[in-house]
Amino acid sequence: MNHPHLPASPLPMRDGVSPSCVVLPAHGQGNLLDRLAKHLPVVGCDEWLARMLAGDVVDAQGLPVRPEQAVKGSVRLFYYRHLPGEPELPFEHQVLYQDEHLLVADKPHFMPVTPTGRYVQQSLLVRLKRQLGLADLSPLHRIDRDTAGLVLFSVQPRTRGAYQALFRERSMAKAYDAVGPWSAHLTFPREHRSRMEESPQFFRMQEVPGEPNSHTHMAVQAVQGPWALYRLEPISGKRHQLRVHMAALGLPLRNDPFYPEVNDPPEGDYSRPLQLLARSLRFADPLTGQERRFETRLRLQWPVADAATTPVAA
Repeated sequence: MNHPHLPASPLPMRDGVSPSCVVLPAHGQGNLLDRLAKHLPVVGCDEWLARMLAGDVVDAQGLPVRPEQAVKGSVRLFYYRHLPGEPELPFEHQVLYQDEHLLVADKPHFMPVTPTGRYVQQSLLVRLKRQLGLADLSPLHRIDRDTAGLVLFSVQPRTRGAYQALFRERSMAKAYDAVGPWSAHLTFPREHRSRMEESPQFFRMQEVPGEPNSHTHMAVQAVQGPWALYRLEPISGKRHQLRVHMAALGLPLRNDPFYPEVNDPPEGDYSRPLQLLARSLRFADPLTGQERRFETRLRLQWPVADAATTPVAA
């Protein structure tokens, strides 16, 4: 998101990676290296030391800090995030549209939108920044690493808020294609509403009793034996919403590694992509009033087998 109240970084973008910021609180003991390693232990003391000695950790004035430096009060530091031995993703993204305000890209399966976990350089955002040299590029929404399809980016901070409001005010029409089991006992099209909260496993969501805070419109596009091709339109935007809603109906999406049970493939196994695709985005441009519509060029693995496919009226 855009945070205009935050101070500008004294470091430029490097190899597609914008600098990260960390604030050490005023309380605490030890020199700067000790405090930083304790505050962000995921990086590790040796790695922080190497970055400091290379001049890659600076203060708010852009001056390199020293490991033995004393900490007086709250300290704001800037650094570049990188991961040694980051896995290479053997997939290519594609830029579908670009102007002075917006960029639309197709994200392949298995690629995160932003740096997370084991991925920095291989995230879609960093790839695009590196490819296009757009230091202010920022995603306006997210789709799961497991999901493929359209991602909308803001190119410049000045107009970012206007486009963010489309998602906040639910003025962005989103449609997904999905492959899941077919059940003749359920009626489609249908509206699915439920209350979703984070489960005890922080990376998963769950439905719980209570006032609904999630809503999806569901329709069937085609049926093929035990499988169906669905069109899913999320009205709300909860994390993993489409996957949770389908699993709650007893129709978990094909190759879903999280729902209804965790069955994550081993590192480097890309043979079972989740059959969920961000198909289209439609909205009235807040700057011009023009109706905008974008469609992915990617497709799911449909039909699933050689059996005949039967179209279903929406």
